[in-house]
Amino acid sequence: MIDLRRIMELWRRCDVVIRDSVFGLLVAVASLLPALHGKGTQVGDLPMGPFDGLALVAIALQCLALAVRRRWPAMCLVLVSLGFVLDQVRAYHVFASNAMPIALISAGAHMERYRRVTVVVLSMAYVALALVLDRLGGTERVEGYVAFYLALTLAWGTGAWLRSSRAAEAERRRHAAEATRAAERTRIARELHDVVTHHVTAMVVQAEAARYLTEAPDRLDAALGTVTDTGRRAISDLRHMLDLLKADHDSEVGVPSAGELGTLVEQTRQAGQPVEFTEEGSAAESAGSAEFVAYRVVQEALTNALKYAYGSRTVVAVRYGEEIGVEVSTDGSGSRTGSPGGSGRGLAGLRERVNALGGEFSAGRRTGGGFVVRARIPAGRPS
Repeated sequence: MIDLRRIMELWRRCDVVIRDSVFGLLVAVASLLPALHGKGTQVGDLPMGPFDGLALVAIALQCLALAVRRRWPAMCLVLVSLGFVLDQVRAYHVFASNAMPIALISAGAHMERYRRVTVVVLSMAYVALALVLDRLGGTERVEGYVAFYLALTLAWGTGAWLRSSRAAEAERRRHAAEATRAAERTRIARELHDVVTHHVTAMVVQAEAARYLTEAPDRLDAALGTVTDTGRRAISDLRHMLDLLKADHDSEVGVPSAGELGTLVEQTRQAGQPVEFTEEGSAAESAGSAEFVAYRVVQEALTNALKYAYGSRTVVAVRYGEEIGVEVSTDGSGSRTGSPGGSGRGLAGLRERVNALGGEFSAGRRTGGGFVVRARIPAGRPS
């Protein structure tokens, strides 16, 4: 059986000149059929002339030029116009004379330069043609010439409208592509912030604490070992993120989830932060995005605890159900470390992430001191 899809695919791959030439050849063949003699466009109402060798020239100029109507629209318009003038002056009225509107539409749609000059020149040429036809004995009234000119103007206007529509669509796609790139840059910036800030903050806190352990070699060695382990984890996470940026990556592999919160809490404890961690319920099977956002909420909250409330009691509570509830609080009794100050991007990014999933996010100081971060993230039915 004939595979029509395969044929259409091969046809679309052909050069535009080849595709357009087929249409031009069909019009040329139709123009040679005796039944279609005199069925072309008529301007001036001259009596029909005999079909001779110049008629073939007129057909060739008007039909073969259609092959380049999209590749070289100006050339197509010039050749078709010459053939059209010859056809009208000799009164052949061949079927190929119907190519004039097609050439005008193509020129209006595809010409890039000298568009206004083209309109003026064609208008002047049309006036000259009307005068010549009148001198040759044409009986066309003025209103007939005007009506045909308006029809030609409509053809050009149709092409110009197609051109503007195509440009508007290209602009829309450009804006959409820019918005997509901007969103992707924002996503990457958030991921970098979450990964780098958490690990670097832990390393700074651990290194700051190690300064006071010079008289306790065993504890100093353990502290520096923890710094080394944290640095290795940071490098591993960064490599994983760079892998995710590759076009052929598997976006589901290695993405942090709420199920890895125990590891995150343990890493924070190793940095010297006392953390109490509780979980209730079990995550829904289809809560991938919600779990990922919950993980980032806890990670950012623990990072801030290391920065601004180092050594203070920190409580992490996660509850699973139709939504994932996250609450991370500090009692504010600790001291601020020498870690780099925050830019506010972390909490703002979390708010956007939670809101994108239809959840609620809040962060602020508690009555009596301390800080609390709360998030409620829809996650579907519990498993």
